[in-house]
Amino acid sequence: MKRYSTFNIGVALCCFFIMMVGCSSSKLVEIWSDSSFQSPPLKKMVIISVTKNSVQRRIWEDAFSVELAKHGVEATPSYRLFPNAVPDTNQVIQIVQSNGYDGVLVTRSLPSETKTQYLPGYVSTEQHMRYDRRRARFVTYYREIDHYGYIDSLKVGIRVIDVWTTKNDGQMIWSATVKRPNRI
Repeated sequence: MKRYSTFNIGVALCCFFIMMVGCSSSKLVEIWSDSSFQSPPLKKMVIISVTKNSVQRRIWEDAFSVELAKHGVEATPSYRLFPNAVPDTNQVIQIVQSNGYDGVLVTRSLPSETKTQYLPGYVSTEQHMRYDRRRARFVTYYREIDHYGYIDSLKVGIRVIDVWTTKNDGQMIWSATVKRPNRI
């Protein structure tokens, strides 16, 4: 039962990220799950996106809720319960206890990283052909083309997703870090 539950959550979250990023180059770079978690799969969760931007909060929470619903989890976005601001820990505890939630998913952004690398230059040879009127024929010649090196920078957005169970005074049962590079 333990493996099924953790696997169920992991599959749902991985499906979500495949859906969210499509063909982009986002990667789940760190995934952890509690191997001692032995409860049945989570069935009723509250979703919390920790961000000051209310639109981004709603987008993230709705996306997680929709994807988890596809896997049989009743997921409630926190903005429906707390429309004005992200709830604090005490508010989350109260809502979890009063509504019988068995899990909490929290997603938050970490500071972005900037990766800079130098891409060295190279020389290529191109073939050209032209007509020589004096000789009345085509002549082939080759030119060397210099391609200069340059510096490339990527801004890497980092997002952390944690899943908590409400049993046993709350314990984290799954966590992942997502990195998504964006050209500067």
